[in-house]
Amino acid sequence: MKAAVVTEWGQSPTYTDFADPRPGDGTVAATVEACALTNLTKALISGKHYASGELTLPAIPGADGVARLDDGRRVYTGAVAPYGMMAERTLISAHGFVELPEGVDLVTAAAVPNPGISAWAALEFAAGLQPGQSVLVLGATGVTGSMAVQLARSVFGAGRVVVTGRDESRLQWLRTVGADEALNLGDAGVSEQISTLHTERPFDVVLDYLWGEPAAKTLTALAAGHPAAHHHHTRFVQIGSMAGPDIELPAAILRGTGITMSGVGIGSVPPEVLARIRTDALPRLFDMVATGAIELRTRTRPLAEVTDAWTTAEPSGTRVVLVP
Repeated sequence: MKAAVVTEWGQSPTYTDFADPRPGDGTVAATVEACALTNLTKALISGKHYASGELTLPAIPGADGVARLDDGRRVYTGAVAPYGMMAERTLISAHGFVELPEGVDLVTAAAVPNPGISAWAALEFAAGLQPGQSVLVLGATGVTGSMAVQLARSVFGAGRVVVTGRDESRLQWLRTVGADEALNLGDAGVSEQISTLHTERPFDVVLDYLWGEPAAKTLTALAAGHPAAHHHHTRFVQIGSMAGPDIELPAAILRGTGITMSGVGIGSVPPEVLARIRTDALPRLFDMVATGAIELRTRTRPLAEVTDAWTTAEPSGTRVVLVP
């Protein structure tokens, strides 16, 4: 069969031949219909992700996607290594899949779960966001960040949503789908703006998709707010590191404020919690995207173009979906 294959860590995959999957030990073979090209997939293949050690090369990338079982059912599923979803056929768990509802197109079904489940887990499990609370989203112009903004308002009932990013057009669009304030990280006074907003109405939750310098500056800005805000319990949830893997953080910021920090990722969400979120949230996410209640921009490309798709920068907030 044809597949996207990686033979060296950090290289782009090549569209080439790979052995057909052979089911057994609780697995079944399935025909792939669509696979989203996600930051997680790229990070795993880089060899630098904390979960990269679970893979062996050569391997087929694609953490999740849409497949058709031999009995005709369409399912959202992950794959069993070394098989990924960027292939004509793949190997999946005989029980670890979610059947797709009627009427959901395969591109939407492939694109929604990664950002949707990630944002839902961050908001519900890690942040514990309650109706009426105040949220700050760092890196809101990307696919998952913009999903989190929309869910924070429409599903979790946030009372105020403030977003940051560098794409001005996306920032202004976010104002139309749930954001009350949109701050450009390129502006010289953005730290002061965050500090002022935190003083006026302390943030209950910060969702961080950037890390690096923006996270460090934001934490400093929160600590620089009026002393009345220092004792407020602000849950800082770390999700992505697009701006860098490390920060410098003075210990006094955590000792002198009510900020608590946690992360959301493959290793931090218990399997039973993730399974529940998939079961409960996916049908709602599929329905909201299909009806336009949530917007998710996609671009479809053939799997044969995987090498180019892997290295081509798409407009902010656009998710590429590969189809065999």
